Amino acid sequence: MAKLAFIGLGVMGYPMAGHLARAGHQVCVYNRTAAKAAQWVGEYAGSHAPTPREAAADAEFVMVCVGNDDDLRGVVLGEQGAFAGMQPGAVLIDHTTASAQVARELAEQAAVLQLGFLDAPVSGGQAGAENGALTIMVGGEVATYARAEPVIQAYARMARLMGEAGSGQLTKMVNQICIAGLVQGLSEALHFAQCAGLDAQGAMEVISKGAAQSWQLENRHKTMLAGEFEHGFAVDWMRKDLSILLAEARSNGAQLPVTALVDQFYADVQNMGGGRWDTSSLLARLQGRKQS
Repeated sequence: MAKLAFIGLGVMGYPMAGHLARAGHQVCVYNRTAAKAAQWVGEYAGSHAPTPREAAADAEFVMVCVGNDDDLRGVVLGEQGAFAGMQPGAVLIDHTTASAQVARELAEQAAVLQLGFLDAPVSGGQAGAENGALTIMVGGEVATYARAEPVIQAYARMARLMGEAGSGQLTKMVNQICIAGLVQGLSEALHFAQCAGLDAQGAMEVISKGAAQSWQLENRHKTMLAGEFEHGFAVDWMRKDLSILLAEARSNGAQLPVTALVDQFYADVQNMGGGRWDTSSLLARLQGRKQS
């Protein structure tokens, strides 16, 4: 069992840290809102600290799961950041969905400090975090990953080293490209079925047994038809992710016309008042619904 720190107790980080505690690890948490950290300690035991630096002190592994590049730099760098509290040989594992550039920056700084660093964004949503069934895409050194893999298995269904620092974030971008296209296609299919007077749910049950099958179809079509979007991965978060990957595409020359279009559709959903709706709310855009 290891001494760990977990920084960032949002809808993903809170249950992920919980799985580590339940696995028997000694976990110290930090959250910007201290009450949330105290709540976590009340539920899982462990301890909480007032700064990332103090949470990371003497930890073998420090996990981070925050909002974006700036949030990440804010809790890792500086006098009160996690790097300042970590001892040589410790490893920081970043589960934030961020840019590949910030991953490379932090990996370089970690090397100067004789620390290990892995960029390890996750997929699977809140349900995956709560069930300990996340898919984790990792960038970093082979030896560092080998040390960390047994620990992150506490909340992983699948974890794989994809290459050097930044490769985890690039793989997460591939994931989000696929999701954007799939959800738009599913939304159009449901909308078409309704306009055609079909039993839309029956149509989904039939085609789910063929080549159109997908996780999105299996797990979202019923809630989409019911107009239930108050769950899952929020549109605001998806647009943040799409902004990162579209910037990366401009840098590497990748052509992403469908993804760019779907990003604009999500902007329409935001303008409808659905920024906190689940990403499957693309159907609401086609139906002209608004947030009540």
